[in-house]
Amino acid sequence: MSTLRAPRRWTGPGFETFGSIFGFIYTFLAGNVLLAMANAPLVLCLALVADPAAAWPFFLALSVTIAPSLAGIFTAFKALNDDGGAVMPVAAFLRGYKRSFTRSAPLGLGAVALLLFLGVDLAIIQSMPAAAVLVPLIVVVAAVTVSLAVTAIAGVVLLPEAKLKSILKASLFLVIQRWYLSLAMLVLLGIIVSAAVLQPILGIALAPAPLLFVIWSNATYAFHAVLRAA
Repeated sequence: MSTLRAPRRWTGPGFETFGSIFGFIYTFLAGNVLLAMANAPLVLCLALVADPAAAWPFFLALSVTIAPSLAGIFTAFKALNDDGGAVMPVAAFLRGYKRSFTRSAPLGLGAVALLLFLGVDLAIIQSMPAAAVLVPLIVVVAAVTVSLAVTAIAGVVLLPEAKLKSILKASLFLVIQRWYLSLAMLVLLGIIVSAAVLQPILGIALAPAPLLFVIWSNATYAFHAVLRAA
């Protein structure tokens, strides 16, 4: 004689699941607003200037404010991982911005200065056909500069006690060794920049935080992998 089993009742997603989903949505929305506020001059000029590409040195100079704001949003993402649904993204962003400013701001300033130098060189080389072979090299150096700066900012947030020189060395190693993550980072950053240029208000309101979260997750994985292997 067989016994009948009572059908299992589906209880649906629990409170923790909804709390986690809300934490992500809240962090992304708040993060986009905070990024826009932290880079208000850049956002305002993007909204007012019809052709930002024609004035790229001006906009590149304005982007010097991005580095500290990246430290802030990365800190909010770290808090999201630690606190889940109880995350307080605004407080985490402000805490990360303030705590990491003295190390992230020089990283951003150095990256912007080098990119300006490379951009001017590229403009000069374009008028010299014989020097066109240097174009790929300049593009590669620019890509490494951006990847290194963003990875180092993530390292500053992940390893607040580490020296900046050590973080830069580790970041350069990761950028080269895990080139596929660096390539993915550049693609995602390209999407963010395209959205900000084409639709400054809507693009900045929706695009940055979710894509930056992917970049942060990849950087966290890379740093943790190195630390485990050490």
